[in-house]
Amino acid sequence: MGALAYVGLGNPHSPGFVFPPCPFLTMTGCLCPACGGLRMTHDLLHGDLAAAFVDNPFVLIGLPLLLAWMLLRRFQGKPTANTPVFVVVITAAVVWTVARNLPGFPLVPTILDG
Repeated sequence: MGALAYVGLGNPHSPGFVFPPCPFLTMTGCLCPACGGLRMTHDLLHGDLAAAFVDNPFVLIGLPLLLAWMLLRRFQGKPTANTPVFVVVITAAVVWTVARNLPGFPLVPTILDG
């Protein structure tokens, strides 16, 4: 709860925001599937859905869909974690990572330093 308050009260869009940088971005110079997640969370907490979408549409849309699917499966008494689920999630994350690092891709976080 404290971290969520910090992200909501602080501004991850500013260079002075104190939070550890993304290790994947630091090591490779490429955006990971979750890069922009702090900025997306900040934008959601401030009611700016359009900015949240630009920061990370993969997490913004994918995470609620995955959670809804898992809750539905649990409600139906079916297993929520199995090999096909892992394959789909990992494949989607890899495809998103490659796509968002292509030159000219429009949906990138506003600041690329973490």
